[in-house]
Amino acid sequence: MIVERTDFVSVPVREMERSKRFYAETLGLPSPNLDEGGWPEFETGNVSLYLVDPTNAGREFEGPHTAYIALRVADVAEARRDLEGKGVVFEGEVLDTGVCHMAFFRDPDGNALMLHRRYAPND
Repeated sequence: MIVERTDFVSVPVREMERSKRFYAETLGLPSPNLDEGGWPEFETGNVSLYLVDPTNAGREFEGPHTAYIALRVADVAEARRDLEGKGVVFEGEVLDTGVCHMAFFRDPDGNALMLHRRYAPND
């Protein structure tokens, strides 16, 4: 078997309309199927985020993702200021790891997200 790529990451949500607004309006992510029903996908450039209400598939909401989905941006500090202006609350200050900048936050259902930008070359 050869895996060609990852097509999408499922993001569990409780209130689909609220989550669609957050990902489309607050984060500004495009969606090719936002108004086509209950399974919207949001494009991030290389992997789609696929909003899923588990109750629509007969399952329970078992909690949000706790592993951060890294959203690459041109400037973490600038993107953070923009999102803070839209009411997004961040967890701590911008982290500089010596190779990248990161800023951690959560969506309305508690799914872990981060703004990310690598500035050091890959060795």
